[in-house]
Amino acid sequence: MSERFTVSVEPSLAQDFDAFIKRKGYSNRSEAVRDLIRGALAKEQLSPEQDGPCVGVLSYMYDHHERELSKRLTQTHHAHYNLTVTTLHMHLDHDMCVESVLLKGHASDVQAFAESVVARPGIRHGQLHRIPLEQAPDRAPGTTHSHHHEHGHGD
Repeated sequence: MSERFTVSVEPSLAQDFDAFIKRKGYSNRSEAVRDLIRGALAKEQLSPEQDGPCVGVLSYMYDHHERELSKRLTQTHHAHYNLTVTTLHMHLDHDMCVESVLLKGHASDVQAFAESVVARPGIRHGQLHRIPLEQAPDRAPGTTHSHHHEHGHGD
């Protein structure tokens, strides 16, 4: 069930918002408003004041011929094994590689790890995307749940 509320805006803002809705492919204003609210709340959850749990995707490009960079990156991931969930590595050409790293932890730890990786000499085009995790009030971080649910893997 949804809760309704009314928002009044000046005509020029409504016109700009309708153009935004069309550009982004929303079917109505409600969907767009919901996404904007979720985005604002997520940003707040990832703020240094909140420092809630999150998942992150860190992607970066690098020259694998850069002196021992691959080795240093591997060492960094091992040193932060508690944050690094998995890494995807792709060869772009003879010299360049792209890696995407899935991370999970406190927002500040994920951010600090990503900044330390991207700041390394030889890393190019690094970017982090974080998504806040909602935590059940009766569960501590890192604990598992006992009920079974399907994930759609065709078991």
